[in-house]
Amino acid sequence: MSEQNNRFNYTYSAKEQSEIDAIRKKYATDTNDTMDKMALLRKLDAGVTNKAATVSLCVGIVSALIMGLGMSMIMSEFGDALGTTLEWTIGLICGIVGMAGVTAAYPLYQWVLKRERKKVAPRILKLTEELSES
Repeated sequence: MSEQNNRFNYTYSAKEQSEIDAIRKKYATDTNDTMDKMALLRKLDAGVTNKAATVSLCVGIVSALIMGLGMSMIMSEFGDALGTTLEWTIGLICGIVGMAGVTAAYPLYQWVLKRERKKVAPRILKLTEELSES
């Protein structure tokens, strides 16, 4: 009589494999520690630039809208709808304020970026030292 092969082979699907990997990550603390530190480092670095970009974009967009309000007051009869005869004066003031805000958006970005980098620098330097040692 011939030998019987009593081996059992089973292949996992992609869904099951991802579930296995998720469970493995819960228990494999030594390799995850390095990955978590690297992810934290990336998150901190991205957070600095994202905050600066968000602030400068908000100021730039609002300033552009104010500048547009000033232009429309000068070029149309928007002042009549508001019941004022000073549409040129108000429009000119709005336009100048809007232009100043749009012009200030990039220097504001640089200032916020510098300030946030100064805040996060000790934590990032500590993480980079820990990652370079391991």
